[in-house]
Amino acid sequence: MNVPYDPPYEPLFLATIAGLCGLGLRPRAALELPSSQRRLDRIFALIRRCRYSIHDLSRVELTDGVPRFNMPFELALAIATSRGRGSRHEWWVLEASPYRLQQSLSDLNGTDPLIHRGQPLQMLQRLDGLFSRPTSPEIPLPAILALLQERAPAVRNRYGDLYTPGGFRTLVYAATTLSDNLRREALRAERS
Repeated sequence: MNVPYDPPYEPLFLATIAGLCGLGLRPRAALELPSSQRRLDRIFALIRRCRYSIHDLSRVELTDGVPRFNMPFELALAIATSRGRGSRHEWWVLEASPYRLQQSLSDLNGTDPLIHRGQPLQMLQRLDGLFSRPTSPEIPLPAILALLQERAPAVRNRYGDLYTPGGFRTLVYAATTLSDNLRREALRAERS
C-alpha cells in the first residue's frame, strides 16, 4: 500500500485495509517496517517481496508549498521492480479524479487509474474489481470497513495515530480476523 499518511486520508486508508483483507490479501505498508536501515532500502525491499502494489496518487499536492513526491517515487520503484528479470510484480494506480493522472504524470499515459472519487465504498469496489476471485466466497467488504471505522478511535487512542506500526498491525489483524470468519461462514453456507 503506497498511500498518504495524513488525517484526511484515513477513511480511504481504512477502506484499503478492509478491501485487501476481505479479498484474502495481506496489506503491507512502509510504516510497519523497522527504522534500523535507510528508509529507501526498506521500501524497495518491501516492494520486491510483494506480488502486488497499489499506489494512490490522489493526494499528490502541495503541503506547505511543497509538492508530495513520495507516492509517485514509490510507484516508480514498483514499476522498475515489475520490469526486472523474472518479476511477477503487478502494480496499479488509484486516483480520486478522472483524467488527472494524464495531467500530473503523462509518462503513464495508457495506464488506466482506478478512480475512487475519494469515497471509501468506491475504493472497496475498485479493489474488488482488481482482486476478486470467482471461485472464492463473496465477502461483504462494507462490513469489514464498518468494523474498522468502529475500531479506529480506540486504535488512535492507543497508538496516537492510525499511521503507526502498531495501529496498522491492529487494523490489519481486525480486518483479517473478521474476513476469515466471514469466509468460513460463507463456505459452511455453500456446503449446506
